[in-house]
Amino acid sequence: MAPPDDSYDLALAAASLRANAADLTALLTSLADQLADTLGTRLRVQRGGRRRRDATVSAVTVALGSDEFTAALDDGDVRCQVAHVSGGIRIRNEALDLQSWLVRLLDALREEAAHSDRARAALEHIVIGGTS
Repeated sequence: MAPPDDSYDLALAAASLRANAADLTALLTSLADQLADTLGTRLRVQRGGRRRRDATVSAVTVALGSDEFTAALDDGDVRCQVAHVSGGIRIRNEALDLQSWLVRLLDALREEAAHSDRARAALEHIVIGGTS
């Protein structure tokens, strides 16, 4: 399998994701939809807001390698963090702005794409094909 392509401009891809999503909920929903088949149980999606039957995405957590990427809606804003996990124990949390979080997530996906055709296809769809 080919190594990850360094030509992916992750900052540009992250900016494109943000620009193509009309709002933060749409962005998280788009990410969840695009990564669901590729990541399986390594993707956790939290749905619902303050209303009981609200089915909108309110948080996304992606586990890649020893990092766990979480973006959660919080009163019209988004809180993003990357947690480093070892042996099932969270060692450290790093709060990031949305752009930096997206770049780090896409970079981790690029590393995953080095040994997974499905991850490579998902990354290419996000970077080249835009949001669905």
